[in-house]
Amino acid sequence: MDQLPALIAREIQSRRLFRRGSRILVAVSGGLDSVVLAHLLHTLAPVHGWQLALAHFHHGLRGAAARRDAALVRRLARRWQCPCTVEQGDVRALAARNGWSLEMAGRQLRHEFLARTARAGRIPIVALAHHGDDQVELFFLRLLRGSGLTGLTGMKWRSPSPVAAGLNLVRPLLGVAKADLLAYARAHQLPFHEDHTNADLDILRNRIRHELLPLLRREYQPAVDRTVLRAMEILSGEAACVGAWAEALHAGTKPPFASLAAADFSAWPVALQRRVLQSRLTALGVSPDFDLIEQLREYPGRPVSVNPRQAVVCSAAGEVSLRAPATPAFATAEKSMVLRGRRGHVAFGGQKIQWQRTVWPTAPAAGAKDISARLRVKPAGEEWFDAETIGRQVVLRYWRPGDRFQPIGLRQRAKLQDLFVNAKIPAARRRSLLVAATATGELFWVEGLRIGEIFKITAQTRRRLVWQVFPPALA
Repeated sequence: MDQLPALIAREIQSRRLFRRGSRILVAVSGGLDSVVLAHLLHTLAPVHGWQLALAHFHHGLRGAAARRDAALVRRLARRWQCPCTVEQGDVRALAARNGWSLEMAGRQLRHEFLARTARAGRIPIVALAHHGDDQVELFFLRLLRGSGLTGLTGMKWRSPSPVAAGLNLVRPLLGVAKADLLAYARAHQLPFHEDHTNADLDILRNRIRHELLPLLRREYQPAVDRTVLRAMEILSGEAACVGAWAEALHAGTKPPFASLAAADFSAWPVALQRRVLQSRLTALGVSPDFDLIEQLREYPGRPVSVNPRQAVVCSAAGEVSLRAPATPAFATAEKSMVLRGRRGHVAFGGQKIQWQRTVWPTAPAAGAKDISARLRVKPAGEEWFDAETIGRQVVLRYWRPGDRFQPIGLRQRAKLQDLFVNAKIPAARRRSLLVAATATGELFWVEGLRIGEIFKITAQTRRRLVWQVFPPALA
């Protein structure tokens, strides 16, 4: 999941979750989800000027296991040089006093702790690690309890704190599956602790996770997670539209979108945009697929291919028309550079690449375990190569037809096109990814993929090339 930081950065940018220089309090339980979230934000923070602080709430329910969680969060904060606040509360006492469940009492105390910590640090944003699997489980949990339209929309990417005015809760991982978080944690060797209560089948959410969803995936719909998340996205738009209309009627005012002109299409409620595009696509004989509607809605003027012979395009006013599909051209720009001196940087393709050549200390009879142990200290966001294998001259460019690459761990070179497909990198993005080649044309780095196999650090390495790429800063 080397492309996960870039994916999260795009979500943050497109949904305007954080601004450049934002102060962010990251809630970290010590479990997989929150540790990965903290690592991702720590990786992206230098590029976007974010200032991070970690916060951990000890619920006082799990004895030694809870103390280990708190100790883990403190270690991560020291490693990443982040301020860290840890606090313990008496969840059982609050639950008994108010007749609440332990879950409800824990949630209340946790939110109060996060609000206090954020206020003390003058931090306006709390980042939470809820992810796509959480959304799907919540959908069925609320469906079984009889929730209406608003409840079935699930958690929001951004929502106000339930206990503190002016404090926003942000969930950057809502579009990510738990399996992808686990793959990322393993790839980066991140420590985390499992909460044994997640296996307790007396809890309805756990029965949904361990019994209902596996049954649905196995017997009814393998892509049930994606289907439910899509339904929740649609319901969210519908709820916002109906809610705005209801509030206006209650207040005796005109709904804000009642008199919008066609030219104001982008200002219409999302639900209305989707319904209008659905009708217009159907009239053209094009299947109104949700993903197609979203591409047209979010990128007016950009043709979207619907088959090898046809594309559709949406104007700024929401009008849809057919046209012949355009074949995207491969970018031809390139930049050759010589790695002079010990360090330097270069700008290319809207990104900044920093490099440094250092001595790689050798060890007597260095073996695979020794090399692996030394590579574990590699900071997030950096790639390390054997500098002598690469040489002094490097060429930066984009993907070209016929390019082949051998990622670390692969026994032979493969077509870059196939590697992009396997990595699930969207076709529209592939031509904008940077690659770096040696003077002989051998690719040693491809943005979004693992480093090149033959250029990795080995027991014979004498000099190391440290390579770090900074994407364009968020607006």
